[in-house]
Amino acid sequence: MKNQKHKKLRRTKFFSLLLLSAIFIACEKDDDDRIRDDNYNPAVNPVNFGNNIVNPYFPLNPGIVHVYRATTDEGIEEVVVTVLSEKKTVAGVECTVVRDVVTLNGQVVEDTYDWFAQDRQGNVWYFGEDVSNYENGVLQDKEGSFEVGVDGAKPGIIMMSNPILELPYRQEYYFGVAEDWGKVVAKNETVATPAGTFTNCIVTLDWNALEPNAPVEFKYYAPDVGLVKEEVDGTDEVLELISIE
Repeated sequence: MKNQKHKKLRRTKFFSLLLLSAIFIACEKDDDDRIRDDNYNPAVNPVNFGNNIVNPYFPLNPGIVHVYRATTDEGIEEVVVTVLSEKKTVAGVECTVVRDVVTLNGQVVEDTYDWFAQDRQGNVWYFGEDVSNYENGVLQDKEGSFEVGVDGAKPGIIMMSNPILELPYRQEYYFGVAEDWGKVVAKNETVATPAGTFTNCIVTLDWNALEPNAPVEFKYYAPDVGLVKEEVDGTDEVLELISIE
């Protein structure tokens, strides 16, 4: 899971369009014949990033804990997302660390540390994750882990300062490992969850380029809260915010 003003609207819109445009160029091929997108090369200048993440749709206030729950075919899934007070420097940028612990029927299946930073235009960037995957309480692998600046990994945007409808954007880019995309598909939505009813929400459609046949996800973000609901398209699986601590 990845979790959250304008300074100059014209500058922000241009910045987003320039860095998020989805253009593929056949520069290099991997063993599976997928095309590496060498055209995607966002500049990471540490002086363009601040210390706090205050984007209204993706606020990360240290100490806050969001708890989510879903009923799946395998049982009850619970996700606890904690914004930590610690920072991690990635590619020269000081990032906020968010811990994301997923349990299934009470047993930990994933324990992840995500790294986010907000630029001075208000866009929230994703700088990587340290993933630990478990099975029956035993660490199985670190699949999905990546760090911007290491082995060609590049950052992506999780939340724009001025969300633009139907504009695809990369949320991360580590070729063959982490290739999530998103786009905003609705605004001004009202969402009811066990934690309350939220208005003026935006909805994103997210997908993984590494799994083209997998269902897409719809994510609902509420102002001053962040993620409040996820739906997996074509299924009854819904992850909902149940509490904020």
